[in-house]
Amino acid sequence: MFSKSCEYAIKAMIFVAQKSKDEVRVSIKQIAEGIDAPESFIAKILQDLGKRKLINSVKGPNGGFYIDKLNLKSSIADIVKAIDGDGIYKDCVIGLKACSEKKPCPVHFEYKEIKKNLILMLETNTIADFKEKLDTNSFFLKNK
Repeated sequence: MFSKSCEYAIKAMIFVAQKSKDEVRVSIKQIAEGIDAPESFIAKILQDLGKRKLINSVKGPNGGFYIDKLNLKSSIADIVKAIDGDGIYKDCVIGLKACSEKKPCPVHFEYKEIKKNLILMLETNTIADFKEKLDTNSFFLKNK
């Protein structure tokens, strides 16, 4: 559904949000370990998210990544668009270039409702929402 980069970006943002209490900063190594991801991959993703102002960072020995109150309001859709673009909104599920209501692919109408619900979930859930779910200890980001 989403690229591996996008999956890691969502997990990283939620992980950092959990750790960002009282302006605590999280290192790339901590994030990578916390979500079971390669450090170099996470470094690149976080750099991209930082450029797009979805996550904050401070350089130096006491540096790291953190999420402030404004970033907590970012929707999951904001992250998906930052990493994967807007393909979720317009691309055909089986990859056809000219799939539409008038010229549908074989699964167009079946997928239409699924896509609508997926987009709704992405747009209405924020980093704060996912963080709160994880704070209940009923959900997880990493297989143990």
